[in-house]
Amino acid sequence: MTKPFEFELLHVDKHTGGRRGRLHTPHGVIETPVFMPVGTQASVKTMSPDELKDCGAQIILSNTYHLHLRPGEELVEKAGGLHNFMKWDRPILTDSGGFQVFSLAGLRKLKEAGVEFRSHLDGSKRFLSPETSIAIQQALGSDIMMQFDVCSAYPCDYSTAKDAMYRTLRWLERCQKAWTHEQQASCGLVQGAFFGDLRIECAKEMAKLDLPGFGIGGLSVGEPKEIMYDMLDQMMPYMPTGKPRYLMGVGSPDCLIEGVLRGVDMFDCVLATRVARNGTVFTRDGRLVVRNAKYAEDFSPLDSECDCYACRNGFSRAYIRHLFKAGEILPLRLNSIHNIRFLTWMMEEMRTAIENDSLLDWTNEFYGRHGRGNW
Repeated sequence: MTKPFEFELLHVDKHTGGRRGRLHTPHGVIETPVFMPVGTQASVKTMSPDELKDCGAQIILSNTYHLHLRPGEELVEKAGGLHNFMKWDRPILTDSGGFQVFSLAGLRKLKEAGVEFRSHLDGSKRFLSPETSIAIQQALGSDIMMQFDVCSAYPCDYSTAKDAMYRTLRWLERCQKAWTHEQQASCGLVQGAFFGDLRIECAKEMAKLDLPGFGIGGLSVGEPKEIMYDMLDQMMPYMPTGKPRYLMGVGSPDCLIEGVLRGVDMFDCVLATRVARNGTVFTRDGRLVVRNAKYAEDFSPLDSECDCYACRNGFSRAYIRHLFKAGEILPLRLNSIHNIRFLTWMMEEMRTAIENDSLLDWTNEFYGRHGRGNW
């Protein structure tokens, strides 16, 4: 391999848009499609790096905005970069901080130069631009960096979405000029809110650039899932086929399936660990709320077909429910381990199905077991 980053498109399912790929990075090879657990603060909540590896995690995501505010990219850089700081020797992707900044609403002021905002931690005034976002991510040392973009809310009007899309394109140019570390991939983010023509135009313009990968931003921000699927259907034919496609912030089992069917290669989301800490787990029979009283005397594992640490060692639903009621920390960890493993298992299954041109059969079997909406 002559380049730090190279994507191999190994096979496309004959009956769907599902893609089987392989992404080479300086910290290892990623088999796609892939789900990326989220380590916002340089840690996937409650889980150690070894536990993530045991779950089959190939790459994790960390958050530029949060790490910039605390502990600061300078400290992370002194520690040898994110990989050494958090003792994770596999690939890391960092988002740009754009979504977090634009979620601040009244605490930020958008300009062409960038965004002025106040820290949610101490109220201090900060400024983030395409250039500073790339500089922060380069200091963090992630393998894959995302451009600083403008994310529109749902709903929004056409004019607002159009302005955000064009500004995202202008900011992409500035991000590429600021990028200096060849051992880190600098990727674009397709925007356009919920208007198909804007999404298509943005995808076409970005496809002209020889970027190592392309993200899809501004979806899964409160819109009905059918709208997200429609946007993917419209824009996906215009996404470069030889580069990885990353759908940001999507991680429920049904959305992962629908994304893979449409040709998405990479996903991330906090959902799996967030609901786990609240007592909810994903199983092959659908969503299960282990805190419910009906599991008080249920001595079966969370999922009898699962090979995660919690299930293969026989931790029962009754025991995990008891731990929640007792205020212990262990059930948060067991549920998180289980949910991450469930999603990585799904991706493994879909990779095999794509190789065998049977993704549609696998999907129908998966949905037939518990329906499409039980998540």
